[in-house]
Amino acid sequence: MTQPTDIRRPSEPLRTALQLATAGVPVLPLRAGKLPFGNCRACAGNACGGRWNMKTPGPCTCPHPCHGWAAATTAPGVVNSSTWAQAWRDAAGVAYHPGGAGLTVVDLDNAEAIAWARASLPATRIVPTTRGEHWLYRGAMQSANAVRPGVDVKSSMQYARWLGPGSGTLTVLPDVVRALTVKEPTAVLPAAITVPALAGGGECPHRTPTYLDRGIAMAEQRITEAREAVHATVYRTFLAVLSRHGRCGCLTEAHTARLFAAAQAKGESPRHCTDAWTNARTALGM
Repeated sequence: MTQPTDIRRPSEPLRTALQLATAGVPVLPLRAGKLPFGNCRACAGNACGGRWNMKTPGPCTCPHPCHGWAAATTAPGVVNSSTWAQAWRDAAGVAYHPGGAGLTVVDLDNAEAIAWARASLPATRIVPTTRGEHWLYRGAMQSANAVRPGVDVKSSMQYARWLGPGSGTLTVLPDVVRALTVKEPTAVLPAAITVPALAGGGECPHRTPTYLDRGIAMAEQRITEAREAVHATVYRTFLAVLSRHGRCGCLTEAHTARLFAAAQAKGESPRHCTDAWTNARTALGM
């Protein structure tokens, strides 16, 4: 009599992970709570030094799925190894490393965030999530949480849950997304910037219409030609304009409106323009 054979079939998360790894997407198992599995004993407290692809490269060659996103791999032999087997048996889902796949995920957690994305971001591939949507773009960048209310950016040094391929055409990562992770400098006057006091007597040379208009036009051009880090470019441009023309009463509301219009044409909101202008004035002690 033929005895029944105990054939262990791959779990659904493992099957999905193997398909993704074969397609070149770095994957790792997720436990309940949408979290990576904890480090093994040898890696506890990061005693091993960490994975080679973490911010501080280390000597870790641990065969287990330790160190969260840094354990993500495209090697099917590792994904289906005996050392990962227990994790897949307990897995509640699959995660992937967007940056390792050359992708950026804009994670939108609620209806308000989705409405903002539809009004502000170029259309791209969208993956529905439990609470909102993942908007995927081609290109990697730094990650950051809470870049706006209900909005996280996941790419380098982060993982994202695999929730399916989504729908729509994948779009190249736009500057407006890159700018989300750029923080304005704190409102402290940089040592390299000095604003000399206006000499007494005589008419301010900046009041020469040609001189001032040329300066404003150059500032508009600098903002318009920014290809990345638009938010930071706007702030630095405002800072430069105010450092040169801000103390002598040259700037009018019309000049400010021109600068704000150039910034908003690059995707900046009116509020961000106002904040950047205020922060620049504060940095210069105005």
